[in-house]
Amino acid sequence: MAIQLIEYPTAHSNLPLRVARGHFATSHSHINYYIDLTMTKHRLSEAREAAAQLAGAFKPTTIIDTILCLDGTEVVGACMASELTRAGFSNMNAHRTIYVATPEHVSGSQLIFRDNSAPMIVGKHVLVLAASVTTGYTAQAAIEAIRYYNGIPVGICAIFSCVDRCEGFPIMSIFNTQNVVDDYQSTSSHDCPLCKAGVKLDAMVNAYGISSF
Repeated sequence: MAIQLIEYPTAHSNLPLRVARGHFATSHSHINYYIDLTMTKHRLSEAREAAAQLAGAFKPTTIIDTILCLDGTEVVGACMASELTRAGFSNMNAHRTIYVATPEHVSGSQLIFRDNSAPMIVGKHVLVLAASVTTGYTAQAAIEAIRYYNGIPVGICAIFSCVDRCEGFPIMSIFNTQNVVDDYQSTSSHDCPLCKAGVKLDAMVNAYGISSF
């Protein structure tokens, strides 16, 4: 059965929210609303709008050498890099520019960087960019990876977030649960009220999208 998405207008003219209600499983939790960020990540007009909103959350004195893109946010990350350099943000690397990097996922939530990509992290001031943060596990893994490779994490930002902080950083997001509905829930599978009520899962969701049952 196809999942029905409802498009909500927002205060940002080029950035609608596409939402579906149901019973969905992520890799770390069960949620009762699916936020579809596919177009925001891949449509240039929406990616630019998202990038402008997120870049505006950081002070011009913030040093950002690398934007670490999670959840397929490379287009938004590239637009952010353009926005931040255009705005005259401080950069400490030799090229006076911003790297846009993507980690490699291995077993579990562990993230690694190959020898050719690690120099974009080592000794660099790294901003984590995610599409959505529901539990914070992936953002936490990103911060841990940055520190493991001797990088300097400077912040976490996301298009949508359910949590306010992760690893000591406030999560700068464009949208949160208040932009959706009052009854948004993200719980572990063991504590999921829908599972306890016998409601079957509608779909599996992850950074790539949604797969209906």
